[in-house]
Amino acid sequence: MLAFVTGGTGFIGANLVRLLLEQGYTVRALVRPSSSLDNLKGLPIEIVEGDLNNPRLSEIMQGCQVLFHVAALYSLWQKDQDYLYRCNVLGTRNILAAARKAGIERTVYTSSVAAIGVGESGKPVNEVYQSPVEKLIGDYKKSKYWAEQEARKALQMGQDVVIVNPSTPVGPYDIKPTPTGDIIVRFLRRKMPAYVNTGLNVIDVRDVAKGHLLALEKGKTGERYILGHQNMTLKAFLDELSQITGIPAPSSEIPSWIPLSVAWIDEKVLTLLGKTPSVPLDGVKMSTQLMYYDASKAVRELGLSQSPIKTALQDAVAWLQKMDIDYA
Repeated sequence: MLAFVTGGTGFIGANLVRLLLEQGYTVRALVRPSSSLDNLKGLPIEIVEGDLNNPRLSEIMQGCQVLFHVAALYSLWQKDQDYLYRCNVLGTRNILAAARKAGIERTVYTSSVAAIGVGESGKPVNEVYQSPVEKLIGDYKKSKYWAEQEARKALQMGQDVVIVNPSTPVGPYDIKPTPTGDIIVRFLRRKMPAYVNTGLNVIDVRDVAKGHLLALEKGKTGERYILGHQNMTLKAFLDELSQITGIPAPSSEIPSWIPLSVAWIDEKVLTLLGKTPSVPLDGVKMSTQLMYYDASKAVRELGLSQSPIKTALQDAVAWLQKMDIDYA
């Protein structure tokens, strides 16, 4: 079976491409001309250049039976609002229309728990829950919500689409890295003197990749599935890293108003002075919430794996070290 994959150069996509190859699929990957191909180096796949708003997408997809639409722009910078909309919302609309025209039999669309929102007082939420879009923090989360609505429009047109909502993946091939991967890098560099009181749902990225394939094989058309595993505080996450690496975890909690103030100055003031900000305000706002989720539906209906988080963190650390990142 020939699978068309977007976002194959990224974290989830690179793990998904490898799994598809292991399972005997032939893979055609859409990559932007400017994208690094390091995550796909040496893999026996067909690479085609283009972007999600390419008017020739349906021609590029000819001959493929299934689509994994993993690609998305991730940015917490407020200046990227329009770019987020073009990539995540219009790009999703375009590729789903192209898939319909190309005769794609089934699509797995990679949304995010960001599109679902968070529960009150840190209560884990499932696929039935939905925060009002105006309560979603930041343009990234809003763009993923509206992109998911594009998938639902495609469903109304008769397309076979299954939606998956990954939580916070950790593991190998986090090449950019993601915000969570950046936490690991800063921890390894001993640049985390304190932590904020937040929480997240963590899952091995290889389980996320398997969740995509399971969604293709077992998912119900029109349903969404949270691909998550363990709810844990940031402090517990850092303590786990400490046990793996031997590096002391920070013991001091920092009040949320301090990073909020720094981020506001960074993004609202320094940007006007022509300086590049380093702390996104929306990212700090997100950290004031406990982002906990219930993935039992995916475990029950798809058979989603729940691999140990310690193993995922060990492999994430090993991969980052193999990439020769300077931790000095």
